[in-house]
Amino acid sequence: MIERSLFNADHEAFRDSFRRFVEKEITPFHDSWEEQGYVDRAVWRAAGENGFLCMTMPEAYGGAGADKLYSVAQMEEIARAGVSGIGFGLHSEIVAPYILHYGTEAQKKKYLPLLATGEMVGAIAMSEPAAGSDLQGVKTTAIQQADGSYLLNGSKTFITNGWHADLVIVVAKTDPAAGAKGTSLLLVEQGTPGFSKGKRLKKLGMKAQDTSELFFDNVRVPADNLLGGEAFQGRGFICLMEQLPWERLQIAIGAVAAAQAAIDWTVQYVKDRKVFGQAVGSYQNTRYT
Repeated sequence: MIERSLFNADHEAFRDSFRRFVEKEITPFHDSWEEQGYVDRAVWRAAGENGFLCMTMPEAYGGAGADKLYSVAQMEEIARAGVSGIGFGLHSEIVAPYILHYGTEAQKKKYLPLLATGEMVGAIAMSEPAAGSDLQGVKTTAIQQADGSYLLNGSKTFITNGWHADLVIVVAKTDPAAGAKGTSLLLVEQGTPGFSKGKRLKKLGMKAQDTSELFFDNVRVPADNLLGGEAFQGRGFICLMEQLPWERLQIAIGAVAAAQAAIDWTVQYVKDRKVFGQAVGSYQNTRYT
């Protein structure tokens, strides 16, 4: 039987390198991160220093110009290790691509290198307390002012990387009367007056992955921070629909990898666990199962 794989030798070398990074920089600390509700910021900087963030971004913007299979290998290794608190995937494969695909050249040069080094942590703010994940029901508004800036008001919830986030892509209505066609995406930096973070949300699982509320109270966003510039005003919903399939595929990749990991852990356990002098896996019922 010929064994086939999507991955080549370079992908597997990367996988091995990232696996060692997980074993050294993540696994020993993950239980304590689960207790505190977020990972230490140092792991983001370490990942950036080792080239494990934004690998698929072009070299001109601080990435490695790698293909998506490097990201898939990373997702699989995170799932294999059971370290659910790591938000690298959202940062590198959701936030950064929005800026790459739709951002102005100035936005790409300003933010992508900082995301690649881990100096900035990225998040995207879609879900709201009332609308949930119904993107057409978004109530957050960003009304353009006479000077061209936007006055942002509203709140978001269940935002992954929200606690650490230095840069948030905010989904807001720049023309509330236009429905989905009035949706735009704005780049909001930590420290902008009126932008605040609420409590970290306690969850049933993925406890080390910081998930928080975000609040925007008369936040003045410069015109230059409309993702894509003036040409993309009102096109935010289209951008979201174009990018969500890859986001959903990432969830599927992680789910399949986690399921495989669970099988592997179980098989190893029944080989190692001894009952009445023999391995659990040697009993007929276990073999049937």
